Amino acid sequence: MFVTAYFAVISLLALCVGLELTARRLTPPESSAAVNPAFRRFQATFLRAYLLALWADWLQGPYLYKLYRHYSFLESQIAILYVCGLASCVLFAPFSGWLSQALGRRHTCIFFCLSYATCCLTKLSRDYFVLIVGRILGGLSTSLLTTTFESWYVHHHVEIHDFPKEWIPTTFTKAATWNHGLAVGAGLVANLLAEWLHLGPVAPFLLAVPFLACCAWFVLTDWAKEEAEKGPEGIKQTRPLGTLNGGVTHLSARARFSRSCSDGLRCLLSDKRVMLLGGVQALFESVLYIFIFLWTPVLDPHGSPLGIVFSCFMAASMVGSLLFRVATSTRYHLQPGHVLCVAVLMAFFSLFMLTFSTVPGQPRPHESFLAFLLLELACGLYFPALNFLQGRIIPEEKRASVLAWFRLPLHLLACLGLLALHGEVSGTGAGETGSGTRHMFGGCAVMMLAALMAVVSLFTLGRNDTDLKLEGSRGEGEMY
Repeated sequence: MFVTAYFAVISLLALCVGLELTARRLTPPESSAAVNPAFRRFQATFLRAYLLALWADWLQGPYLYKLYRHYSFLESQIAILYVCGLASCVLFAPFSGWLSQALGRRHTCIFFCLSYATCCLTKLSRDYFVLIVGRILGGLSTSLLTTTFESWYVHHHVEIHDFPKEWIPTTFTKAATWNHGLAVGAGLVANLLAEWLHLGPVAPFLLAVPFLACCAWFVLTDWAKEEAEKGPEGIKQTRPLGTLNGGVTHLSARARFSRSCSDGLRCLLSDKRVMLLGGVQALFESVLYIFIFLWTPVLDPHGSPLGIVFSCFMAASMVGSLLFRVATSTRYHLQPGHVLCVAVLMAFFSLFMLTFSTVPGQPRPHESFLAFLLLELACGLYFPALNFLQGRIIPEEKRASVLAWFRLPLHLLACLGLLALHGEVSGTGAGETGSGTRHMFGGCAVMMLAALMAVVSLFTLGRNDTDLKLEGSRGEGEMY
């Protein structure tokens, strides 16, 4: 597995370079946003802090499970730790929106840096309760990372700078490209620290702390300067809302939140296309959360360098994203809906493979590794296709609340899956753990088959629906 992992990461990175060059030739030239100096300065100000936050997040990916095993916790105990992280994501999702209103977006981003740094520092402890607290803080931090930074950018882009809304995807497409590269690099750096330098699995978590401090510094200085240059209206937007009107604003914020949730639920229930797309997302992404838990115990016993394996996964996902750009370019003009079908089918096939490669007593790690790479390739195709369809089907003003409803069954399914694994592992001996893993992959395959049926139903329902199709005149930025 050691040689296989290194060969795979080199091959996948070479493939990424080739596909990136091909995609650039096939996609149209950049919009006027690329040559606007004010926009580019604002974009750079945002990306400096945001990419540091993403880098710190990715550093914690490769060795989380390994760290808990290093502390001699059982697989069932580790499953509970993962469930705590997922449950906190669900519970803190509404809180993160309220926190942005109460503290202001910029101060909430600073709070994210503090909470995530504290989460990393809890990894120094072997106490189970402290590690649970760390997972809860990690769930809170993940909720803030996925909402608050983007919220600050969109608000300042539209309300403060008055840039065209059509330029927003330019920034997030660039962030997504950098995000893939950072994920691959994080695996390599984590492997360097944990295995080459023999600093142990806690080292990547400690390295994340100074990067979070740098992120907080940029938010404190560059973002504050950005708001100050725009005059009192910029400062007014970030003032803590609880200081106004004797606390009445808190009541209106709760009312807005309640109305937003009810509007999102009505949109979800009134449009069958939205419900089917939400079902696809819940089933597909809950399987990914279970995969995040299971890949380490499947590959680690066979001497796999976990950081390099993680980089392989991220490179495979990057290959999928680049293939999406090529496939939906004006030359090939494959519809995103068709790409989504292919992605779900690939994911189902990879999970089907895993039910045979993880037979207790007869593990086939090379086949499991190949199946994991296929699943990550499917992820690279899935996410841009899903984002395109969400942008077309879900009204923009209701998108945030609808997506919040999507995430509820997503996390619930993932938690139930991990709890089922915890129960099976707890009820068997140490030598029977592989059986629970195999059964879990079988269950995930069934869930992915259900997702495939939902995709087919969606496009049977909207066979002649122009909202689900990509026009030939549309550029790359509008897909994301």
